Amino acid sequence: MQNQEILTRWRLILGGEEADGTGCVLSGQEAQIDAALAALYEFERKRKFSYEQDPKNRKGGSESSNPSIARWLGDIRNYFSDTVVQVMQNDALKQPELRQKLMLEPEILEQATPDVRLVATLMELGKLIPAKTKDTARRVVQKVVDELIDKLHQKTIQSITGALNRSVRNRRPRYNEIDWNTTIRKNLKHYQAAYKTIIPEERIGYGRKTRRSLKDMVLCLDQSGSMGQSVVYSGIFGAVMASLPMIKTQMVVFDTEVVDLTEDLRDPVELLFGVQLGGGTDINKALNYCQQVISKPDDTILVLITDLYEGGNEQQMRKRAEELVASGVQVICLLALDDSGAPSFDMQNARFLSSLGIPVFACTPDLFPELMAAAISKQDLTQWAGDKEIVLKGQKTA
Repeated sequence: MQNQEILTRWRLILGGEEADGTGCVLSGQEAQIDAALAALYEFERKRKFSYEQDPKNRKGGSESSNPSIARWLGDIRNYFSDTVVQVMQNDALKQPELRQKLMLEPEILEQATPDVRLVATLMELGKLIPAKTKDTARRVVQKVVDELIDKLHQKTIQSITGALNRSVRNRRPRYNEIDWNTTIRKNLKHYQAAYKTIIPEERIGYGRKTRRSLKDMVLCLDQSGSMGQSVVYSGIFGAVMASLPMIKTQMVVFDTEVVDLTEDLRDPVELLFGVQLGGGTDINKALNYCQQVISKPDDTILVLITDLYEGGNEQQMRKRAEELVASGVQVICLLALDDSGAPSFDMQNARFLSSLGIPVFACTPDLFPELMAAAISKQDLTQWAGDKEIVLKGQKTA
């Protein structure tokens, strides 16, 4: 790389202030790129979004109207890769003033790159979204939902149905129902050395389909602002699991109040719009509700997705967790269900739940189907997490 190119890159990184030390003057497309970067990353200092297409005028920018945001979005998509665009877009969404400019105008929202973070932001804005923007917001959410279902549906169905079929053994299987691995292990004592074969006196088969649910799943989601992406992924997984006749899936969300969104699992977009991110956290009240809706404790898996920062009665919350475990409910606590794997969480509550035998860790969406399969199979989930090398980056594990 030539020296001038190196200086240019450093000039773009440092922002061109007097102390940048490069002495590099930008022109043409490089100046346009600099203007796009400065509009966002000098915003915190200036507290005013200023963006002009003419780089000569960008310093005097009094323009803060939506057309300037629209031009900025168009330029960053022209100058940078999709990955960088998502990073810059998400950085812009961290600024309340920019977030409202980006999200509340339909023509601007249409230009934004749809992803899970964008959906979480729309959920956080909730009722602030004006009527003129709601249709556009719904299309954005629908696109992200469709992409996630395409990505996660097949693996989820295969993992869970496989685990369910294996959990109901068939002692008189047809040929195509035989579980060969289990059958061979079961009949090793009948090995015939002379014929170098095993006589399968006992055949083990996978379970046949049944009309009644074999497992009840309760997804209990903290909808405080920090859990946005986890709520998006949970809604998708909940909708997929609700399509399985062998599983009865219930969806409960909570802040300081509890809302049952089970009926909305048929339409994940409607479900996500039914979530209002933000507010306090009352895990105790949520667990109390879950206790009421669980009718088959021994056949129920409760997935509590929360960072465990309790704003309600902490002692009562712990008591309810003990009661759920004692009743036979298989409780799992996920500190996050997103791609970051680095949640902030209440260490003391995490340790307490762990002492009850409740596995506590963060999980990425790509591993969630395997986690559910392992739970159905009654595997040691703490060991499972260790085998998958699930750790909480930057945090101590519970």
